[in-house]
Amino acid sequence: MQMATILFYVVAAITVISAAGVAFSRNIIYSAFSLLGTFAGVAGIYIFLGADFVAAVQVLIYVGGILVLILFAVMLTHRMTDVRITNRAVGSFSGVLVAGILFFLLFQSLRETAWTRAKEVAYNPTATKIGDLLLENYLLPFELASLVLLAALIGAVVLSRKEIRQ
Repeated sequence: MQMATILFYVVAAITVISAAGVAFSRNIIYSAFSLLGTFAGVAGIYIFLGADFVAAVQVLIYVGGILVLILFAVMLTHRMTDVRITNRAVGSFSGVLVAGILFFLLFQSLRETAWTRAKEVAYNPTATKIGDLLLENYLLPFELASLVLLAALIGAVVLSRKEIRQ
């Protein structure tokens, strides 16, 4: 087995284990940190697929933005202390039935698919191509998008500042 294959399996295992941590953790902070591992693992899988730009966007937007947003939302909301939510067996049978049917259909489709072996391709970095396209062919839409983002930023600052009374 090659080192790249072993590393892929390690990254995939980290992704699946941390995704299970998101789903099964009772503490929402632990779930959010498990989500960090899931997002980082997905970025690692993108790197294995040769999509370095998508991996960088995954890290910047999801790990850097969405996860921080989730953590702020969790920390700034009040915890429900008096309410006890119990819903143990309302839909467990139907949930297991639907999950079993979906698993069977997925297994059948994977078993009956004629898989072909992908050819080995040379690594071509995609970030430089996307950067060249953005700054050569699509410069005007790129600059217009930056102006729209600047206007949204200024609007957010104006709306969120407190009025100073004199």
